[in-house]
Amino acid sequence: MKITNFLVLSFLLFAFTATSIFPRAVHAEAVIDVFGDEVRTGDRYIIGAASNDFAVTSSRIICNSDVVFSPMSDGLPVIFSPVVESNDSVIHEDSNLNVDFDAATCRMAGVSTMWKIELRPTARGFVVTTGGVAGLNRFKITKYEGGNNLYQLSYCPISEPICKCSCVPLGKVVNRLAPSTVPFPVVFVPSDRASKIEYKMM
Repeated sequence: MKITNFLVLSFLLFAFTATSIFPRAVHAEAVIDVFGDEVRTGDRYIIGAASNDFAVTSSRIICNSDVVFSPMSDGLPVIFSPVVESNDSVIHEDSNLNVDFDAATCRMAGVSTMWKIELRPTARGFVVTTGGVAGLNRFKITKYEGGNNLYQLSYCPISEPICKCSCVPLGKVVNRLAPSTVPFPVVFVPSDRASKIEYKMM
């Protein structure tokens, strides 16, 4: 129990101090995919590593599973939707988002494929997993320094009234997507065109 409390407090402290280390974006520009098109609400995208060797997917059991990295060909499509409903179908940088895996079998079984953060004592920290609830598990997409159309994902804890915590960058920790001091650069590939593209670090 003491270890769990320590990990929770450590995570909140990291989120609080991230305010000065990882400043928020000033302009909410549209997120752009690898083809130069705007990323849109409800469309299906593969989240790929900028180096074209890994993609975000789930573990073998898609329902109730952690978010992991696998070869690009195994990437599982995700759908972005704003936490606050809007008539604008374009996904913007620095907007609070829900992220869902597009897995029909889980939906039919009534299992949530929405991303959330969860403590994994066996992994000695927090990881991104599924089973989230809309509006309570906020993520953001922000520009990654070092190239065009490169982005990073962040988790934004709902921490009021404890503190006004900044979003925490997500990175590749072992083989999982998890909070990290080293953000992982990603690109967004429309799932229906994923097999038609070969991209490199931009």
